[in-house]
Amino acid sequence: MVRVPNVTRADVAQAARNPLAYIAERWTPTERTVQRAVLASLVMTCVIVVTGGAVRLTGSGLGCPTWPKCTDESLTATSEMGFHGVVEFGNRMLTYVLCAAVGWAIIAARSQKPWRRSLTRYGWAQFWLVMGNAVLGGIVVLVGLNPYTVAAHFLLSTALIAVATAMWQRTREGDAEPRPLVGKAVAQLVWVLTGVTALLIAVGTVVTGAGPHAGDSSDVPRMNVGAVGLDWEGVTKLHAVLAWIVVTLTFALWFVLKAVDAPPGPLARTRDLFFVLLAQGGVGYVQYFTDLPEVLVATHMLGSCLVWIATLRVVLSLRERPQPTADVPTQVDDSQLSPV
Repeated sequence: MVRVPNVTRADVAQAARNPLAYIAERWTPTERTVQRAVLASLVMTCVIVVTGGAVRLTGSGLGCPTWPKCTDESLTATSEMGFHGVVEFGNRMLTYVLCAAVGWAIIAARSQKPWRRSLTRYGWAQFWLVMGNAVLGGIVVLVGLNPYTVAAHFLLSTALIAVATAMWQRTREGDAEPRPLVGKAVAQLVWVLTGVTALLIAVGTVVTGAGPHAGDSSDVPRMNVGAVGLDWEGVTKLHAVLAWIVVTLTFALWFVLKAVDAPPGPLARTRDLFFVLLAQGGVGYVQYFTDLPEVLVATHMLGSCLVWIATLRVVLSLRERPQPTADVPTQVDDSQLSPV
């Protein structure tokens, strides 16, 4: 028979006061478990970005016309709401899956021995970003899919991806002070690349907000970019120019890293970014010349997440934090031992 542990009132009180500490006292995850938990939160963040795009692309943005309920009378979608209600409500339910993934990452990081406070803080930063984006998603619905709030909703998800990527990287590093692997000039080039990539993503939200996919079957006002002398075609071309600048900077960075004989880590991450950019650019041009088919637009949204992750991995590869090494017992020379 399996012995049931004796749970006292003190245990219940402790679990109620600080459940994370209670779990951490009784469970020690392996390093691989922590890494997988954090990776799950990163993957789930990308999934919900794509499914959020699917809500817009299927015209289901107001499938649930209110928030936090789906309708004034019902918490869930009803049969009368049809396909659009199912899509919108399904995306809302995925938020709970994302919360579970982030919560699992927090629990795993808190329970790791020794406890790495910095890693746990990354997890809580993800949690509050998810909560903030959930509230912002509700505002998006309440204001009738205003394109500016939709853009903010996507950009906050981009910030969430950045935190999740940094946390994932930290699970494979120690807590020592970071040691740079490249010179200051190379690091500055990478930061310029990162800034232009962030601008590329931001302009991409303007392309979306001014484009034809409004997110609802009825007429939804699009972003008014005419005030700055640009129409949708002009914003799209600006987006393409920024994309080529990012590709050029990435190509230049790879040559610079080769010239300074940089370690293999930064070179590999830069190469990965270059190939992701080429694939993303190919999808972008095809969708532009084929009048924005929904499948390609969704693929392009996934590509945006992958470009951002690949860019951040280049930044994080420029330094290292060595893992702590276990003390190795001193070898004793047998010849020095006294005979028995």
